[in-house]
Amino acid sequence: MKRFTMAVLLAALMTTSYFPNAFAESGKYLIIFQAGKESHEGMARAVHALLYSKELKEHGHEVVLVFDGAGTEWVSEWLDPESQDKLKPVYEELRKAGITEVICDYCASAFLVKDKLKERKASLVAEYRGHPSIAKWADQGYQLVVL
Repeated sequence: MKRFTMAVLLAALMTTSYFPNAFAESGKYLIIFQAGKESHEGMARAVHALLYSKELKEHGHEVVLVFDGAGTEWVSEWLDPESQDKLKPVYEELRKAGITEVICDYCASAFLVKDKLKERKASLVAEYRGHPSIAKWADQGYQLVVL
């Protein structure tokens, strides 16, 4: 019995290690990025929002990146042509890869970046009380990841 269990575990490991997409179906992910720029924690959340988005997209999943709350400060920075932010190249790579981005209209205003975003032709979304609708994406089967 132990040999059979080991064989099953080994087969499962080999399948997921060597053929990561062999049995995986394409998923849908809504990554909601709310962290600001004022702390190390905010930087860590920014890195991971981009990292998770990139990895999921590379594996064939549908990815929507929502800039909400203080996260609107980051997208304002990354859309600035003069920005030297070290995460900007990763953000630009994601845009080229076709990741859908949603920027909260209400939060852009609250965090004083709305005018800058409008100047940069960013599309702001206000579907539910001034914010992007989360239910819209959940209704379409997206799994929510909040950072």
